[in-house]
Amino acid sequence: MDFLHTLFYFLVAISILVSIHEFGHFWVARKVGVKVLRFSIGFGKVLYAYQKTPDATEYVLSAIPLGGYVKMVDEREGKVLQADLPFAFNRQPLWARTAIVAAGPVFNLILAVALFWSVLVIGETGIKPILGTIEHGTLAAAAGFVEGDQIISVNDKLTPTWTEAMTVVVSSALEGEQNIKVQVKTSDDQQNIRLLKLSDQDSQNPDVLYQRLGFKPWSPTLQAIVGKVLPGSPALASGLQQGDLIVSADQVVINDWMQWVGIVKNHAEVEIKLVIEREGVRLPVVITPQKVVVGQLTEGKVGASVYIPEDLMKSVTVDYVLSPWAAVPVAFETTYYYSITSLKMIGKMLIGKASVDNLSGPISIAQYAGQSATMGLVPFMKFMALVSVSLGVLNLLPIPVLDGGHLLFFAIEGLKGSPVSERIQLFFQQIGIALLVSLMALAMFMDVDRLF
Repeated sequence: MDFLHTLFYFLVAISILVSIHEFGHFWVARKVGVKVLRFSIGFGKVLYAYQKTPDATEYVLSAIPLGGYVKMVDEREGKVLQADLPFAFNRQPLWARTAIVAAGPVFNLILAVALFWSVLVIGETGIKPILGTIEHGTLAAAAGFVEGDQIISVNDKLTPTWTEAMTVVVSSALEGEQNIKVQVKTSDDQQNIRLLKLSDQDSQNPDVLYQRLGFKPWSPTLQAIVGKVLPGSPALASGLQQGDLIVSADQVVINDWMQWVGIVKNHAEVEIKLVIEREGVRLPVVITPQKVVVGQLTEGKVGASVYIPEDLMKSVTVDYVLSPWAAVPVAFETTYYYSITSLKMIGKMLIGKASVDNLSGPISIAQYAGQSATMGLVPFMKFMALVSVSLGVLNLLPIPVLDGGHLLFFAIEGLKGSPVSERIQLFFQQIGIALLVSLMALAMFMDVDRLF
């Protein structure tokens, strides 16, 4: 069921993102007068086709929903009827061809803006970025952070939630920034600036970086009372229920929830004998934590969250929502921020200053799709916005076979006054294909390595 859930939402996300990309090419092509023969969502066997008239665009839904394409009238791809020659892509002026090719990635970026805007207007509830214990020897300790500091902004970008704050800090570090400005509100309501100072070595691996930073969210001491139990989890299989108090584990008295979490993490696929209290009655329970990989580490999970009293929950969470008008500039700023971050990360990986551990392949993306969908509509929309930014930026790179490669050839054509020869284009396209295949193989290898 987990696999089907992950696969379903991965296909939903990819289908939407690819459809928007291809619709960009299609819409602009139609607007500038190019005849479009087919607009296809997916590849392979045609499952459904609609064509209003024999001379109109054919709309197709194909069996493999991992892509799509727009087929235009083009003399380079086959014979063109005399009547269709004025509407052929290759006969259009340079500006029109450039607009058609650029439209795909631009529509992905527009989609990202729309998704970020929707998230801001719908609103999201997150944990306040209040810091817990700061361990000696970490970058946070060296910068002067103390327990109780609430992060207000990172490099002048507002960070209302813990996830947002950590994302911006880690992204800034991975980009190579060695001085990260963090504005905090102290426990006595004073606002101060803390300066995180990093070295080149700190920005290589995200998992190592996060450990070096030393940021941990503040959390109150909570009783080991079970809150939500996830479907299909070891907790559900063992018979644990919401409201159960965990009294002991392997005859060790459990004083608080974090003590229980530590035991679970260290007992991946190892049976634990519990004593729980349910409605005043003590009962024995046997549970075996599931083994999961977190970064470079393996740890146990049981699929149960802690019960948090409602008044305490309100004190540590924040609802972040903007009006439709106020959300517009923030959505553009967020899209721009992640676009620049993606470009910088790609550049650092190319010159060897960022680890390939930052590279995500289809397996990782599918896992993120499933996880974000499980968390709700807003997290899934944020996931799609981030992937849409990545697709837009990646397709604009000047690599032959990508949209950016075609735009590069058009730029050369504009400078020299004539198109780049088909022989040269073919040569560089073969190089581009080799680069993309190598990149995909590396991403798949990293995915499989993380999985096993």
